[in-house]
Amino acid sequence: MTLATPVAELRRVFEFSETPNLRPRWNIAPTQDVAAVRAGEDGARHLALLRWGLVPHWADDPAIGNRMINARGETLADKPAFRSAFRHRRCLVPADGFYEWKAAGRRKQPYLIRRRDGRPLAFAGLWERWPGPKGDPLPQPLETVTIVTTAAGGVVADLHERMPVMLNPADWPLWLDPQAPLPAVETLLRPAPDPALEAVPVSTRVNDVRNDDDTCIVPFDAPPTLF
Repeated sequence: MTLATPVAELRRVFEFSETPNLRPRWNIAPTQDVAAVRAGEDGARHLALLRWGLVPHWADDPAIGNRMINARGETLADKPAFRSAFRHRRCLVPADGFYEWKAAGRRKQPYLIRRRDGRPLAFAGLWERWPGPKGDPLPQPLETVTIVTTAAGGVVADLHERMPVMLNPADWPLWLDPQAPLPAVETLLRPAPDPALEAVPVSTRVNDVRNDDDTCIVPFDAPPTLF
């Protein structure tokens, strides 16, 4: 995914108090740190950098997080890896867009999915704090995050069967409230309205996570006709 919106604008939109030194990112990959906005005990919103790939608090090995980059919204309340975080530790993951791929002959064409108006997205996320292996706690607990997904709709459905849950600003307080009734929270787990999104073909440079600059999002010169 990508996040290059200036920090001052992110603070204005998401209303967190920190002034982090976030550098622009155009190719954020799983297991790397991502920005997350969560509610603190003071009731205010705070931004933190969390590792992408949720490590449940009961895990023996943090490598389990490599398989926990996404969480299916339909089973959050039941899956042991996610149900505690779903009840108590929900967050927002800001992003400018995310990538998906579609077969085009013998190659795969990457697409950047983003808002048509250029505003940042807010993915529904869950976070956890892993204390370390049993009997050998870490000096500083590891904090991790996963992105909640739902069935794909609109332009995304032609690229992949799943998509991140993207929350409207009016729904952020409900999602972040740990006291909110789960049936109400579950109503937010739906695809984003299609007119809000566009899928832009981009360079295959994004296929290599070592490439992390704005050329990753430059529209591809000769895209195949897919839509």
